[in-house]
Amino acid sequence: MIRELIASTLFISVIPAALAQESSPPPTLSLSATAEIRIEPEYAAIRSGVVIQAETAEAAVRQNAQTMSGVFSALRRAGIAEADMQTANLSVHPVYSSGSYNSSSERRITGYEARNIVTAKVRDLTEVGEIIDAMVSSGANHIESVNFGAENTAEAMDEARRMAISRLLEKADLFADAAGFELCGFRRLSESQAQPRFANAVATRSFAEGADTQIAVGSLTLSASVNADFCISQ
Repeated sequence: MIRELIASTLFISVIPAALAQESSPPPTLSLSATAEIRIEPEYAAIRSGVVIQAETAEAAVRQNAQTMSGVFSALRRAGIAEADMQTANLSVHPVYSSGSYNSSSERRITGYEARNIVTAKVRDLTEVGEIIDAMVSSGANHIESVNFGAENTAEAMDEARRMAISRLLEKADLFADAAGFELCGFRRLSESQAQPRFANAVATRSFAEGADTQIAVGSLTLSASVNADFCISQ
């Protein structure tokens, strides 16, 4: 699952000791380290749906519901499970004329817009482009995004943490050797809160008849950062 392991640049600072007063805090070495893991995506989340404008809110909702029924049917035919389909946005709002609030012309309602967006989780990444095409063919006229993710990133995150801590300790030893002091233990060790950076898909579509949407899957990046204060003895 793990394709690549990358350790990022460390940011290191030394807090000098104030030796003149006994009550002064002891010298401390403070540093941080970050490591990144790249893994293969396991699924794609497609956010797509239907946006309809009509003269009345009722007409917009009705037409939208009819079209969305076809979109859901297309997803089911493509093998998307009910548990992997979720409504992400459902709204109805008025559409106004082009007049602005700062102009003398009065803005007026010219119609209504109904929007229904569904998130479909596609577990077979080779079918992402085909499913997008199926949704569009069934009436979807709005594609918000295609994001990739993984179900379980715990193992990869732990590997990134191990790498970050290893780099942290290596740099601490380097500073101690170069500056001629000894480390006497940890005063603080913590992890910065981090979230996996899920990749956005790059989608291209040819206008040639019968051409399919092409999707570049790429990889996901998981990042772990650790921070530590070391006490220094001279």
